[in-house]
Amino acid sequence: MSDDLLGRRAEGETLDRLLTRARSGNGQVLVLRGEAGIGKTALLDRVSARASGFRVTRAAGVEAESAFPYAGLHQLCVPFLDRLDRLPAPQREALGTAFGLASGPRPTRFMVGLAVLTLLAEVADEQPLACLVDDAQWLDSMSSAVLGFVARRLLAERIALVFVLREGNDHLDGLPELFVRGLDDADARALLDSVIKGPVDGRVRDRIIAEARGNPLALLELPRELADGLDAGPLASRIERSFVRQVEPLPDDTRLLLLTAAAEPLGDATLLWRAAGLLGLGADPAAAALGTGLIELGARVRFRHPLVRSAVYRSASAADRQRVHRALADVTDPEIDPDRRAWHRAQGTAAPDEEVAADLENTASRAQSRGGLLAAAAFLEQAAVLTPEPGRRATRELAAARAKRDAGALDAALRLLSAVEAGPPDDRRSAEAEHLRGHIAFDRRRVAQAAPLLFSAARRLTPFDPDLARETHLEALSAAIWAGSPLADAARDAPPPRTPPCALDLVLEALTTRITEGCATSVPHMTRALDEVRTLKVGAEDISRLPWLFGNRAGGILASELWDFETRRAFARQQVRLAREAGALVQLQFALNFLADNELLAGEPAAAQALVEEDRRISEVTGTPPVAYAVLLQAAFRGEDLATAAGAAARAEGQGRLATIADWVLAILHNGQGRHDLARAAALRVFGTDTLVYSGLITSELAEAASRTGDLALVAEALERSSDWVDTAWSLGVKARLRALNGDTAAFAESIGHFARTGLRTELARAHLLYGEWLRREGQRVDARDQLRTAHEMLTSCGMSAFAERAWRELQATGETVRKRTAEPTDELTAQEYQIARLVREGYSNPEIGTRLFISPRTVEWHLRKVFGKLGVTSRRQLRDATF
Repeated sequence: MSDDLLGRRAEGETLDRLLTRARSGNGQVLVLRGEAGIGKTALLDRVSARASGFRVTRAAGVEAESAFPYAGLHQLCVPFLDRLDRLPAPQREALGTAFGLASGPRPTRFMVGLAVLTLLAEVADEQPLACLVDDAQWLDSMSSAVLGFVARRLLAERIALVFVLREGNDHLDGLPELFVRGLDDADARALLDSVIKGPVDGRVRDRIIAEARGNPLALLELPRELADGLDAGPLASRIERSFVRQVEPLPDDTRLLLLTAAAEPLGDATLLWRAAGLLGLGADPAAAALGTGLIELGARVRFRHPLVRSAVYRSASAADRQRVHRALADVTDPEIDPDRRAWHRAQGTAAPDEEVAADLENTASRAQSRGGLLAAAAFLEQAAVLTPEPGRRATRELAAARAKRDAGALDAALRLLSAVEAGPPDDRRSAEAEHLRGHIAFDRRRVAQAAPLLFSAARRLTPFDPDLARETHLEALSAAIWAGSPLADAARDAPPPRTPPCALDLVLEALTTRITEGCATSVPHMTRALDEVRTLKVGAEDISRLPWLFGNRAGGILASELWDFETRRAFARQQVRLAREAGALVQLQFALNFLADNELLAGEPAAAQALVEEDRRISEVTGTPPVAYAVLLQAAFRGEDLATAAGAAARAEGQGRLATIADWVLAILHNGQGRHDLARAAALRVFGTDTLVYSGLITSELAEAASRTGDLALVAEALERSSDWVDTAWSLGVKARLRALNGDTAAFAESIGHFARTGLRTELARAHLLYGEWLRREGQRVDARDQLRTAHEMLTSCGMSAFAERAWRELQATGETVRKRTAEPTDELTAQEYQIARLVREGYSNPEIGTRLFISPRTVEWHLRKVFGKLGVTSRRQLRDATF
């Protein structure tokens, strides 16, 4: 093919620069976007022709293939699968399972994405690599997600990744793109002149030019309409009709052969000829088909343009389409490719057929085991349509709804549930549907709706599945906690426990006791439940249980009520890991925020920021809003108020617990700014309730604010409330602070000692601040400076700029001249660089760091060089001793 494309000089130069940069080790991504026929594939072919010194791999989305998870990705990676054994074991297992080459736990898109990134980087280490993906709008959702993941992580790899896209693809949105526009008038006329032979009226020529709008394929095809007069309508439709006109005069056997090729998405010539033989088609139809120029019949079957395929398929009768699909199903090996055989059988079936529906159900199960939740849901939905018996149909629709919910497609799940509820009456299925509706309401943050749905489902499930009923009651109780609903009566109404009780039973008993009998009585129950949850061995298959067992709805609440920060943080990490492994994106958003909250309290702002950014990225992919709870605390530490608006919205939406969190955050914000009257008001709104966790956390904020506003009775009341708490380093640190604020000034130093034994660097920093402020007021300036200097440095490194400003003002009041810390090395590191530096300090290798952060080892090395420069070190050993 010639490198020179008419009218595409600017686009060609852009693509040449892309190859040059990729060749030099600067990973490149570009999306070529434009209407059908505009010349995107020709530009992609130009990239392939110009990629001197590159290894080139190509894939193309096919509309009929979009149901099969990882189909497009497999096309791209198949030349390199002999290198699978070079990948780290978890990546090798994930990619092998995704491609059906091995059996293993259901892989997540994150681990598959990392495996593909590592595989492509391995190839590119030997030779620059160009990955070209045509018709990306028709990629299956898992391939789109993985390639979007890879595209956003190309940095220091010698890889160029170019997509061609006609319509939207959520997974590729936001990537660098080049919009391919029509040819200008002069180039359009030149192209038209090259295909029109003989004289044509100038007005007709002008009309073709005007209606083609510079679209090269239109300029080649619209002249075919001249004999019948130019049509009206959308350009793509007119081009497709032009192809239909070219097919219509062909003999019946030739049209049937073209239809068979159009219905076979793999382009497998062997499969096509077998099906053709079964249909009774010989060599003559093939010769006639080739003579049209619409198709190439070589080792692979290729249509001239995707619109040819759609024109052939859509113009055929339903009976002919079903006939060729049945033939293709019959020649597809049920052992080697059972899923595609099941799909062809379904497309070839005109009426409900239980055998075909069962095949699709098995296909859905395989898709789910490979991580294709949306594909599994689509196959189950299609199986339901083909199911003759109404009850079984509703059961399959319910299974499809569950898969949709797990994949984050909440609206689609609700539509399927409406179909389930329209089916024949069945008490158990109805209870399970209500249970799923409750889950979806919780996922959408509609906790006031979720709680009654889940309580009702728990009661209705009790006769059929007592264990599930107990679990559902715990979910309902958690929803009611988040809604801020009255809890005592609901807590007592739990289904009976197992004998002996399991972890879930113990958690439910502990929460019930805490809600109905108070903190002191519930401590033994909470301790026993927490010990049991700590020892649980769970996998990705238990994803639906994670929020209740590990998250900030049950297990996390118990850890906080017992003032056990280490367990609370460990639960959060466990929840994130398992949600990632399961590919459950909605649950992962909640888990990320729970962990981010813990990282903020631990004084790790860069780690927290990375988690917040991941929540936002998932939101962009799934369309669900960011959970964004952690950003409230993050902003308050910086002296910014996001909590007032969040609290007002939470109250309006019936999210009582979020409103309480917002008030707790406001108390922190105002204490940091020294606006203690406002802090006192916000803290009192929480202190007057018995809200789990926050009625304890707020005591310190209330006592600090009230001690400054002169309300000593409130300071004393806060201390009195702490008498029922279990003793841990965390709670003892708070108790000592409360005693100090009540006049036992020796307890300031005691508070520092307790907090030093926890991972709560923010609390330790604030303890130094309070002690330093007291020392300054007492006239002990030298000692005050030591405490305030420590506080200022720690608060700055913890990202608590509002509190750091307060410490700076106090230092100035001691007479010390101090420079505000705003640009220490930690501040210069990005969130990604900070995480890498920390993992190097902990002894991880580049491949291990890449696995944890979902980037390639080469990208780890690229970031690490920047870290070395910013911190002034030259080796990993020096980095371990550096301050950041």
